Amino acid sequence: MTIRFKLKVFVAAGALALASLMGAAQAADAIKIGAVLSVTGPAGFLGDPEKKVLEHWVAKINKAGGVIGRPIELTIYDSGGSTNKAVTFTKRLVERDGVDLLIGGSISSTSLAILPLAEKYEIPFISLGGAVSIIDPVRKWVFKMVHTDRMAAQKIFTEMRKNGVTKIGMLSETVGYGKSGHDQALKSAPDYGIEVVADEFYGPKDADVTPQLTKIKNTPGVQAVLTWGIGQTAALVVRNYKQLGIEMQLYHTHGIVSKSFIDLAGAAAEGLRLPAAGIVVAEQLPENDPQKKVVMAFKSEFESTFKQGVSTFAGHAYDGLQIAVAAIERAGGTDKAKVRDEIEKTTGYVGTGGTVNMTPADHLGLTLEAFHMLEIRNGEWTLSD
Repeated sequence: MTIRFKLKVFVAAGALALASLMGAAQAADAIKIGAVLSVTGPAGFLGDPEKKVLEHWVAKINKAGGVIGRPIELTIYDSGGSTNKAVTFTKRLVERDGVDLLIGGSISSTSLAILPLAEKYEIPFISLGGAVSIIDPVRKWVFKMVHTDRMAAQKIFTEMRKNGVTKIGMLSETVGYGKSGHDQALKSAPDYGIEVVADEFYGPKDADVTPQLTKIKNTPGVQAVLTWGIGQTAALVVRNYKQLGIEMQLYHTHGIVSKSFIDLAGAAAEGLRLPAAGIVVAEQLPENDPQKKVVMAFKSEFESTFKQGVSTFAGHAYDGLQIAVAAIERAGGTDKAKVRDEIEKTTGYVGTGGTVNMTPADHLGLTLEAFHMLEIRNGEWTLSD
């Protein structure tokens, strides 16, 4: 009896040890992707759909067998739009959670806070922020999915020039994307024969911008107005614009492209024009557009799964994940340097944001052709190229 008891104990202990080793091996075998997103706070309309997309498509990938036979382990932290939290969570993802790749920075400010850490830790980082300064100058470990603020300015100025607009007013948020967009617009405007004759600013928590808009309205020569910003205050700008009865064409940028913005701005958004990716007007794209099949499929799955309208921000998260997965597959593993190299080699990827062709000198890989001019008509995004 004594011998049998000891044998049972040994076998049981061996089984537990084996199970423990197998569990550790499986955990070590997982591909670890970390994300810092603005799920809540003023930029929640960006981070919430991004989170949903990453969780949904990672689950799909794992159900289909994972990547190179390995499951993806996804860890997401909510920065709430705080740069301090973005830094803290990025350090946690790398140092404690041991992630192989980073996705996120829903807004420009958090992306800019994360990128020095990506460079320090030498880990691939795919940003979902809009500022061109995220990838210009090029940083070895940093890539980006979102059309830049510089591209938005160029697309809008192209239309303005075509319509004979030479003098504009500009109203910009003082931080993050708004500040970067403002600066890029000032640099680009002379190339299109456009002069910024009224240049006003607002804070992200301002409750009224009528004083700034009144100055722009009363500035002689202004033919159109361009505003830079995101979130609820960007919608406030549009409402105040309407309240003041300003009749000049108002332009916004791709930083506000979600149904929640239209809901916040209400009827005041009617006639607003802006550049954006084709995903929000998927059905309106020409049949020969290489994006149409991709965006139609993504839009259908997103809206049927989450019962809400698709946004460009959801699409950026999808593209970032797909490019990351493809790079890991080509690298044959999670060696960070090899994955970084493969991301940089991304060519001919047709995604929700356009066709991506990255190079060592271009860690975005999109051209102005990836942008469409849209107008809000009857409360809906309408293709207006």
